[in-house]
Amino acid sequence: MEIYTYVCENQSPPIESIANCRSFVYAVLGAKQTYALLRMTKKSLKSKAALVQEHPENAPPGWASVQHRLAASAGLSILLVDGRQPPALVVSDNNSICRALQSSPDHVSLCDPYCGDAHRRAMTSGDTVHYKCHAGLQCFAMPAEIANERDLAVIGGRAFVTGADYRVLVERLRAGDLKELLASDPLSNVIFAEPAKLDQLADHLQKAARQFKGGVSRLPVMNEMPAALRAPANVVAPQAPRLVAAAKSSSDLQREIDQLRGELEYRSHFAESLRHFLERISSTDPQETYTAILTNSKDLLLAERASLLVVDERSNELILKAGVGLKTQISEVARIRLGEGVAGGVLETGRALVVENIEIAGIKPAPAERRYKSKSFISYPIRIGGRTIGVLNVTDKTSGEKYDDIDLSLLEIIGPQVALALERAEWQERATEFQLMSITDPLTGLLNRRYLQERMNEEVNRSKRYDYPMSFLMIDIDDFKSYNDLNGHPAGDQALQITAHCLKVALRSADVACRYGGEEFGILLPHTPLNEASVIAERMRQRVAETVFPHGKSQPVGMVTISIGISTIFKNVDTPDRVIAAADRALYNAKRKGKNRIELYQET
Repeated sequence: MEIYTYVCENQSPPIESIANCRSFVYAVLGAKQTYALLRMTKKSLKSKAALVQEHPENAPPGWASVQHRLAASAGLSILLVDGRQPPALVVSDNNSICRALQSSPDHVSLCDPYCGDAHRRAMTSGDTVHYKCHAGLQCFAMPAEIANERDLAVIGGRAFVTGADYRVLVERLRAGDLKELLASDPLSNVIFAEPAKLDQLADHLQKAARQFKGGVSRLPVMNEMPAALRAPANVVAPQAPRLVAAAKSSSDLQREIDQLRGELEYRSHFAESLRHFLERISSTDPQETYTAILTNSKDLLLAERASLLVVDERSNELILKAGVGLKTQISEVARIRLGEGVAGGVLETGRALVVENIEIAGIKPAPAERRYKSKSFISYPIRIGGRTIGVLNVTDKTSGEKYDDIDLSLLEIIGPQVALALERAEWQERATEFQLMSITDPLTGLLNRRYLQERMNEEVNRSKRYDYPMSFLMIDIDDFKSYNDLNGHPAGDQALQITAHCLKVALRSADVACRYGGEEFGILLPHTPLNEASVIAERMRQRVAETVFPHGKSQPVGMVTISIGISTIFKNVDTPDRVIAAADRALYNAKRKGKNRIELYQET
């Protein structure tokens, strides 16, 4: 309907009725051409969906290159606007979150009270206006007279100044009102900055606007220009008036330039690293995800030792999933209860703990045998949707320095992405657990009959294709009904568990033990001829007979015993059903001949 409306509104005069519109289109074009037109129109509508972001041809000539260099040097976004936007006149280094929001017709209205109205607010105040938008980004807007054009304003910043604001935004993208924006890659160029950087950029923009005279102006010589205004080394810039006080020595200026260049290089490297952080720490294998989270976080925080603990929501305890530099095996580390120790306390409060010196902080040090190199660490809660799902610990900084709030801010930046990867790994683990539950007998821990039937199909086909031997055991606990009646069902369940354990310890790694039903067990023996199967069966029979069961003496023979029937695949026993039926027939013969014995199936 939207496409028909679009077509008919563009007629002269417009056709208002949808029914008349359809009739018009079909009458003029016919069905085939109508279909082609609708496809083209639909494509046209889609191409119009993304809102235009800038009109650089309307900007003062030459200003765009100045603005781009300022944005690149500061690592912040800059927009030149002449009214409500989008579109702006010039957009430099736009935050990808802003680009995604303001390109979307469905979401741009969220920005209207903030950047959309920034030009009016700046022109009304006549001064710099600071604000934080709905996405949590810190911005400023100020009037800018550029090349004698007075109705212009500059929007700058568009940066997160706290990790908390970033986490809120990621949560909105993950499961909130901004989910639809994920397809537009909103995290490809996320910008972070200290508040002071925005003030510096505003100051540099004012100076640049005053000095700018269009194509005839002279930009500063390279060694005269502040680093925040200077183009990258590979960009040749024209000259402009001197902006640095002459009293400043060249050595001091060079140190400042080198420092700012270092900050810019670090910021660029960090932004690139952050952009691919979620990709690097995500895997289809939960354990690989745990290891990747820990390894990448450790490298970012320059830690020699780190650990990742995940919450078991059933017991509300922390389980160690990955560790680097630990002096003990992961499997040997006990679970940590809520409120227990440092990590348990972080789990309980949901607040990060940054400790410069564990002794001064009054925290009990770790045992000496763990041989920590420093007394400083961070214990950081990984949170998503208002709940803590894990704790990340880092210590022993490679430089030997203490951890501080700057290190914590790095963790807060990557925290939402770590939480997303950790939640994904948690669901993958649950899916694996549910899959195992669907093929596992909950009482004995053995595989169930459903799994046996699927596996039997595979092994029978493999044996027939490659002429491999394969045997099968059907096992039954002798006089189990009597055991249950005399001692009760709980005792019967315990007897089943003990018997299952006896069977498992007598098997090889490739053998498959299943609970077939009731007191019956099935054992699949791939690549096993009849004589080897007989040896394994006898080992099982002896193991059960020698095991002391709680009520074994109440049995007719004074102990718990099993009977076993064996079949093997051959000419007339060549399907899963026939193999199982043959073993069942042999088991019947073992029962008939006195129990506690083994019988082989022999075809009559």
